[in-house]
Amino acid sequence: MFICAFLTACYTGMRTGEVFALTWDDIDLENRIIKINKTVYAKDNEKKGRWYLGTTKTVGSCREVYICDTLYLVLCNYKKLQNKYRKEYGKKYKQYVLEEVRNKYGKLIEYKVVENTSKHNRVKIVFTRKDGTYSGKDIAKYPRIIHHELGIKCRFYDLRGSFATISLRNGCEIKDIAEVLGHKRIETTERYYVLSKNEDKKQVTELFEASRNFNNFNI
Repeated sequence: MFICAFLTACYTGMRTGEVFALTWDDIDLENRIIKINKTVYAKDNEKKGRWYLGTTKTVGSCREVYICDTLYLVLCNYKKLQNKYRKEYGKKYKQYVLEEVRNKYGKLIEYKVVENTSKHNRVKIVFTRKDGTYSGKDIAKYPRIIHHELGIKCRFYDLRGSFATISLRNGCEIKDIAEVLGHKRIETTERYYVLSKNEDKKQVTELFEASRNFNNFNI
């Protein structure tokens, strides 16, 4: 489960809360599109659950992200594996529904993720444990899993910056990257998500040198 969530973040640049809020209704494998329209967060420690699904960070954060070939295969295989576990565990497989949470004026403000065997309003959350248990985004707090499995030291959220940086270095327009990340202003992408390493700074002067011929200068 964690590796699949990790790769989803790697190949889409999604926020941590957006990744772990995904349901299978959000993932259109046929058209290879992920619809990002909510995030998950914790609010309490009630026995029924402490995870809530609410709106994305900003209005502009609602977006669609395309699924590349690699991620498509990962998600397809993961979905098959999850369905296998669901059959193996049978009635012991954890199921969840969404409880509406309204303010004092009756306006729907969020949904609470609640364990329930009822089929009414049942939600199929993408990233769950083997027995269907939903842990919200708690699993993202364990970078040692990434290190042990993939040999990479980083926080889960760092994948967002890596996505932006690698995309830019490979010729993508900053405006397109900002839209994929859900940023209204490209300045946000440039200032906080595009990383500059010493190798990159060195390459700037090397590329300039390669594009100009100074051999005729006698210094």
